[in-house]
Amino acid sequence: MTGTTRVPAAEITGVYGAVLKRFSKRMFGRTPESLGVMWHHPASLKAGMGMGRKAASWNECPRELKGYAHMAVASLVGCSFCLDLGYFQARHEGLDVAKAREVPRWRESDVFTPLERDVLEYAEAMSQTPPTVTDELSARLLDALGAPGLVELTVWIAVANQMARGNVALGIEAEGFAASCGLAPLAQPSGVASPA
Repeated sequence: MTGTTRVPAAEITGVYGAVLKRFSKRMFGRTPESLGVMWHHPASLKAGMGMGRKAASWNECPRELKGYAHMAVASLVGCSFCLDLGYFQARHEGLDVAKAREVPRWRESDVFTPLERDVLEYAEAMSQTPPTVTDELSARLLDALGAPGLVELTVWIAVANQMARGNVALGIEAEGFAASCGLAPLAQPSGVASPA
C-alpha cells in the first residue's frame, strides 16, 4: 500500500482466517493488508466476498464488459485498490490487458468498441451523485445486451460502487498486484500527472 489505512490492519486468525490467508497467498503471493483492515468485522468481509463470488458467476453480460465497468467506477471514485486489482484480474482471466490498461482514459483512447464505450459511460453515469444515466444510453445498452444483460450490468456497477467507496473511505489503496506480475502502469488521462 502506498499510504496508511484509516483503520489499522488486524491480525487474521482462526479457521476462516487461515483459509482466507491461504487463498490470498495462492492468488496474490501474499496476504493483502486490506484483508487485515476488513478482518475487524469478519461477517462484513464474508458478505462482501460472497457477493463478489456470486456476481462473478453471472453470465448474462460479457465478463470483459463487467471488468471494464468495474475499473471505470474505480477510476471515477478514486479507488486505486480496485483499479490495481481489476488490472491484475484482467491479465489472469485472459481479458484484453491493453484495453484494461486504457480504462482510466477511455474517453481519449481509441481501443474501445462503441458498445464498450457505452458500458464505460454507463458505469460513470451510475457512479455520479445523483446518477446521470440517460434514456438514450440505457436504450442502446438494452438493445445490445438485452434486459437480463442490462440488469446484470447495473447491479454489477452498483456492487463496484459499494466496494470502491468503502475502500476509499477506509483509506485502502493499491497494493501493487499489477506491478508484481509485470503489467505496465495504468494509462492516465491527458493532463493528469503519473504517480512518481
